[in-house]
Amino acid sequence: MALERSSHLKALEDESIYIMREVAAQAERPVLMYSIGKDSSVLLHLARKAFFPGKLPFPMLHIDTTWKFREMISFRDATVREFGLDIRIHTNREGLRREINPFDHDAGLYTQVMKTDALRQALTEGKYDFAIGGARRDEERSRAKERVFSMRAPGHVWDPKRQRPELWHLFNGRLSSGETMRVFPLSNWTETDVWSYILSESIPIVPLYFAAERPTVERDGVLIVADDERMRFRDGEVPVPRLVRFRSLGCYPLSAAVLSDAASVEDIVAEMRTTRISERAGRLIDHDTDSSMEKKKREGYF
Repeated sequence: MALERSSHLKALEDESIYIMREVAAQAERPVLMYSIGKDSSVLLHLARKAFFPGKLPFPMLHIDTTWKFREMISFRDATVREFGLDIRIHTNREGLRREINPFDHDAGLYTQVMKTDALRQALTEGKYDFAIGGARRDEERSRAKERVFSMRAPGHVWDPKRQRPELWHLFNGRLSSGETMRVFPLSNWTETDVWSYILSESIPIVPLYFAAERPTVERDGVLIVADDERMRFRDGEVPVPRLVRFRSLGCYPLSAAVLSDAASVEDIVAEMRTTRISERAGRLIDHDTDSSMEKKKREGYF
């Protein structure tokens, strides 16, 4: 069984490395998206493998909403220092000026301004033609419609009906004027694959993925961790220490924790084999409207 699993992960690794090398061969100004989560950590590890012993042939890009968990930012900065990475950090300054935040504004508006608009700004200003991201087809229904090389029309607009066929691992990266490409090397991975690979490769990840006692409030049926002094409590809410971890990381007021005692990667891999709940069930931005993720993707969300 172990040999079969190892062979499966090796095949996924080889495919992802091939895809990244295709990007380097076809793109003029590629960029690697870095969200700091587990998938980004795997993506970065694969990119470093793909071009070892040289440096990455493209910069990294992080869209900073200013509402990420503090441990995420610390992990990002430590990773950049350790590997000597070239990272570009972009925040929507107009959104900051308007004081757009996840407490005073609904998740849809907040995501549009601080994530989608910010991403489009950064890609346009950097004149990046290919953006590599860690999204996987098993995460969510609209992401299952993506090709590995996913073409975006002018304005970074996604139309699933205009995606190109991908036969025999032949990826067409040709772009017309104004078009850009999103590339997903982890398309065929599952959440369990990601964690199994993290285990087999000893890839460092943000400690928030591991169970620990954290101050939480139960709000609208989910557990929210009070990460810093900006947390706003509703009437009657008092933070309670609970043993929780995160399966998906984003902005802390919009990312729900799950009750868990999985305190190691081995524990998480074992937990994944029994869970039947989507990892993005705790991402509040996915549930603000019907078909919200597909709507966001059509507007430019990654």
